[in-house]
Amino acid sequence: MRRWRTRVLMCLFLVLLCGRAGAMSAQSAVVIDADTGEVRYEHNADAVMPMASTTKIMTAIVAIEQGDIDRTYTVKPEYTQTEGSSMYLKPGETVSIRDTLYGLMLMSGNDAALAIAGECGGQEAFVQAMNDKAETLGLTNTHFENPNGLDRETHHTTARELAELTAYALQNPDFREIVSTKNITCAGRTMVNHNKMLSLYKGAIGVKTGYTKKCGRCLVSAAERNGRTLIAVTLNDPDDWNDHCTMLDEAFAQYTPVTLHEAGDTVGEVTVEGGTAQSVPLIAGHEVTAYLAPGEQVTDSLRGRPFVYATVAGGDYYGEIVYQIGEHILKTDTLSYAYDVEQLPSRKGILERCLDFVRGLFD
Repeated sequence: MRRWRTRVLMCLFLVLLCGRAGAMSAQSAVVIDADTGEVRYEHNADAVMPMASTTKIMTAIVAIEQGDIDRTYTVKPEYTQTEGSSMYLKPGETVSIRDTLYGLMLMSGNDAALAIAGECGGQEAFVQAMNDKAETLGLTNTHFENPNGLDRETHHTTARELAELTAYALQNPDFREIVSTKNITCAGRTMVNHNKMLSLYKGAIGVKTGYTKKCGRCLVSAAERNGRTLIAVTLNDPDDWNDHCTMLDEAFAQYTPVTLHEAGDTVGEVTVEGGTAQSVPLIAGHEVTAYLAPGEQVTDSLRGRPFVYATVAGGDYYGEIVYQIGEHILKTDTLSYAYDVEQLPSRKGILERCLDFVRGLFD
C-alpha cells in the first residue's frame, strides 16, 4: 500500500482581474481552466444560445471515440447536398474519416459533418449519440439537431457548457492534434484552418470557429502558457479575435509562479526495515515551480514503496512526489534516499550461542 501524505499550499497573491464586462462585445463569454474547470472570467455564461459550427467540436469527438478513424469510405451524393462552408467532397471519391475530420475542423465543412454522421451510424443515430454524450458530460442546456450547426430551433448550448465540452475533447490526442493544425494537405486537398487564433495568439492550440446570421460570430479557442491551459468561448461576438486575445491575456495574468520545493529539499521519508535507522529522508531531485491562480489548493503525495529493506544506498532512486489540483496532476519530481542505511548485524539464535559457549570451553 502506498504511503500518501497531503499538505495544502494556499496561493496568497493578488487577483489581477480587470473589470472587462463593459468592454466585452460578446453576448455570452467565459474563460475556464481546462484542467481544473475553474472559471477565470464569465459574462452571461449560462445564456442558452445557438452555437453555429462550434457544434462540430461534439461531432468530432463523438466520431473519434467511435474508433478506427483511419478507415475509408466512398462519398455518397447526399453528403455533398448542403449549404454553407465545405471541404468540397465529391460523390464517389474515397476518403478516410481522419481526413474528413480535418475538413470538418479546419475548413468547417458542412459536407464533412454529414459524411461523418452518415458513416458513423447514420444521421439520426449520430445526432442521438451527440445528445447522449452531452447528457453523459452533464451538459443540461445543450441539445443538437444536426452535426454541422446549421440553424434549428432547438439546436443550442451555453458558453460555459461549450467550454466544458472542449475541455473534455482536448484530452483526446487525435482531437487535440487535428484542431491545433494550421494547415495540411490530405485527401488531395490543401486545407487551411479558419481559426486565426493559431496565428494571432502565442500558445494557441485550437479549436473552432462558427458563424450564421442567426448565431453571429462564435469562437472557441484554447491556449497553453506556463503549464496551464485555458479555454475561451464567445457566442455572438462581432469582435471575437480581439476579445479572445484580451480575455486569455487577462486570465493568464491571474497565475503567479510558486516554488513548490527546491532541488535537494527533504520532502518526506520512508520506513527502513532491518536497518541501522528506522527511516531515511527523501530528497527532491529538481526545483519545481508551478503557476497557480488565487485560492488554488495543491496537494502532494509520495509514490513509491511503503517501506524498504536495508541496505539503502544514498542517492538511489526511490520514487516520485506528485503535486495535484483535485484530480489534475500539476507537477512531478524524482525522489532519492538522503544517505546510506546499513543492515543491522544478524542476531544469533539459542543453538548458535550454545555452540559458541561449548567452543569457548576448549579455547
